[in-house]
Amino acid sequence: MKPVTPYNTEAGKKREVEDMFDNIAPKYDLLNHVLSMKIDVLWRNKLVKWMNEDAPKLVLDVATGTGDLAIAVQKKTGAKVVGLDLAQQMLNVGITKIKNINLDSQIEMIKGDAENLTFTDNKFDAVCVAFGVRNFENLNKGLEELRRVVKENRSVFILEFSKVEGFLAPFYMFYFKNILPKIGRLVSKDARAYTYLPDSVNAFPYGEKMKNILLETGFKKVEYKKLTLGVATIYKATK
Repeated sequence: MKPVTPYNTEAGKKREVEDMFDNIAPKYDLLNHVLSMKIDVLWRNKLVKWMNEDAPKLVLDVATGTGDLAIAVQKKTGAKVVGLDLAQQMLNVGITKIKNINLDSQIEMIKGDAENLTFTDNKFDAVCVAFGVRNFENLNKGLEELRRVVKENRSVFILEFSKVEGFLAPFYMFYFKNILPKIGRLVSKDARAYTYLPDSVNAFPYGEKMKNILLETGFKKVEYKKLTLGVATIYKATK
């Protein structure tokens, strides 16, 4: 089965994802909060609250984008945070945002590839990814890298879209597949970016399937919490 990619070219998923996020970077924060009605802020805070039980001192935020999760982690845990992303334009927005709130001494933003991390083994007290693993070109390789750089007995926290189940599912899917892409296209001027979102969510494993993939990657324990009727899920995978 051909992987879901933003633009369906021969460039490969990684390059297309980088280009897509560079294209939509100026409008990304606005769209994120409008399209989710700011529920995405609550979701990130739930992840950070769970992470804070482990009292991390050094955290890696993969697919950091414009730094929303990195900022939430730093503010609520006091940890030093390294934010990593493929898309330089997203990082640029994040760097400005972080400077404006005087957290640039606590949060470092760097360009990098989640599937080829340059960090040593067992470096971080916690690793987190919000809405990023779905965009990995090679999911298993990306997860193996996250596991490699987190310390023994410490955890990787993944926040990702999943699927609404029950009587609300058809209504949500109608919004997700029909309304959301139109708003996204209108504001971002990128015709494919917000069509790719529902397509990629639809193709991505969630719940028990995702738990099993994480266990197969070598994590010894995996827990997860469904959020907002299953729209999103937080996974905690312990090394």
